[in-house]
Amino acid sequence: MSMSREFLLRRVDFSLQKLTHQNMIMLQRCVFSRILQQFYSGYQEPTKSLLSGFPTALRLGHGAAWHRSKSTAHPDVKERTLVAVKPDGVQRRLVGQIIQRFEQRGFKLVGLKMLQVSEDLLSQHYCQLTSKPFYPSLVDYMTSGPVVVMVWEGHNVVQSSRTMVGPTNPAAAPTGTVRGDFSIHVSRNVVHASDSLEGAQREIQLWFQGKDLLNWDCCDQSLTVEE
Repeated sequence: MSMSREFLLRRVDFSLQKLTHQNMIMLQRCVFSRILQQFYSGYQEPTKSLLSGFPTALRLGHGAAWHRSKSTAHPDVKERTLVAVKPDGVQRRLVGQIIQRFEQRGFKLVGLKMLQVSEDLLSQHYCQLTSKPFYPSLVDYMTSGPVVVMVWEGHNVVQSSRTMVGPTNPAAAPTGTVRGDFSIHVSRNVVHASDSLEGAQREIQLWFQGKDLLNWDCCDQSLTVEE
């Protein structure tokens, strides 16, 4: 009988220690989350304010604390642009490297599709070029294989994407840009990026339907953008 009682007491003591350890982990996570949020928003409160609300956090768990920090984060940045990896980029298996560059820069992918482009779609996309003498060869090039089209979202994403992609002629594109690193001739320049806010809106509507684009929360937005 005494052994059973001693065993039960040990189990209770172990459970209390485990519960205390879990609460400490939650407390540490909450402190870290609040400090980061206040640091990057440029707002500082007295140290006591960092501890306010922790009983609720411990009672509801770390998930609830993360939900609160998300709800007070910076509002979504809705500027979007269209980026397309052309047939030569797809054939050379450069899609992953191009996506990686935009993700590492801090932009958010909200739309992605792979398709064989029709001549009708190209005539709408390149409506200002249809009368140019090189347009037939452009159509041949763009229909020679599949294209991967993406919509990226983020602060100043239109201009930043143009800078990342580089000039239309790869010969003039600096090292470090997509065209400067992956192409050498203007007729095979790997990628397209919208050239203005108006152009981006037009092209996104042309290539994507509204249901194809996802609105989702990026957990590191407050670390990469300050409003």
